[in-house]
Amino acid sequence: MNSAAQHEKVRKVFDRWAQLGRAEGMEQGHGPSAREAFERLELGLGGRYLDVGCGNGYTVRWAAKGMPEGLAVGLDLSSEMVALARTASGGFNNTLFVNESFPSERLHAPEIKGQGFDGIFSMEVFYYFPDLDSALGDVRRLLRPGGRFVCVVDFYQENEASHSWPKDLDVPMTLLSESGWRQAFEAAGLRVLEQGRIGRGSAEGWKLEEGSLMTVGTL
Repeated sequence: MNSAAQHEKVRKVFDRWAQLGRAEGMEQGHGPSAREAFERLELGLGGRYLDVGCGNGYTVRWAAKGMPEGLAVGLDLSSEMVALARTASGGFNNTLFVNESFPSERLHAPEIKGQGFDGIFSMEVFYYFPDLDSALGDVRRLLRPGGRFVCVVDFYQENEASHSWPKDLDVPMTLLSESGWRQAFEAAGLRVLEQGRIGRGSAEGWKLEEGSLMTVGTL
């Protein structure tokens, strides 16, 4: 399947979920793990933040609140998700939402990227990309020296309960092990600062046993 076809499949899934009201459920379900991972970014008051696959923009609002002098950017392929994010973020004057696939050259515009992003975050997104190496390479291009990228995934080799997801959703996904994610980061020129499971015990089922896989990288 080519990149355009895969992007279209993913877009349709998330547009549908937004229309069905699942964005709020995703925020609630991912929230505890997302917050734990988000704190690894250690954002300053005037930083620049990017959420790749921002959904309804909840982490963008976290960043905007904590960076009153900075800029918090959310990117999502789903126009329905971006519409929800813009509506929910109307009370902030330091947020920006981009409705495009990733990588996106628009993020490299000087008024958005500035001197580079201090923190880039992604929750449950990077395994959807048809070219993971290209996506991680663009993260490296967007980060400022010393900036951090925090990637959280629930679809990974050690979590056997997730292996049916590509068939369930009819969407191709990249299945990597913990060590595979580390190797992918390093191949893209990102030094891994931390990797581990988060969110264990915060929910039932597989999350209780396996948790979410978090990988933190920097230049």
